[in-house]
Amino acid sequence: MKINIHIAAQQLELLDDAGRVLRRYAVSTAANGVGEVRGSCCTPRGKHIIRARIGAGQPENTVFVGRRPTGEIYTPELGAQFPERDWILTRILWLSGCETGFNRLGENDTMRRYIYIHGTPDTVRLGTPDSHGCIRMRNADLIELFDLAPAGTAVEIIG
Repeated sequence: MKINIHIAAQQLELLDDAGRVLRRYAVSTAANGVGEVRGSCCTPRGKHIIRARIGAGQPENTVFVGRRPTGEIYTPELGAQFPERDWILTRILWLSGCETGFNRLGENDTMRRYIYIHGTPDTVRLGTPDSHGCIRMRNADLIELFDLAPAGTAVEIIG
């Protein structure tokens, strides 16, 4: 099993071991484009793995801060109350780079940059770059992906 994230198409593909596409989802990557440097708010390219899976069993729209559920469930009213918040919802697939000097270790370390595949409010548009570096997905799509992709799954971000 492998995940490919295509920056230009703003799509995530889940592939089987033979390379056949099992699922295809719309995503949103960084508004700042691609890049590996800490503090850039860019989506890192290259080979990664899912290092950690967070949120199993949590209700859809669970709000996470610092990878921990806050006890809140996202609603449009909560969104209106905190309009500047970068909502991390439902599940987190925490990525770790595999290419030393490019997306692993030092100033370019994907995991230390807290780059995730995570859920987003249903009102957030997907299909266009708009995140702060992470890969945003619809919550229902993320739950499906989360259930299919174990820790250690290869992820390649192509851009």
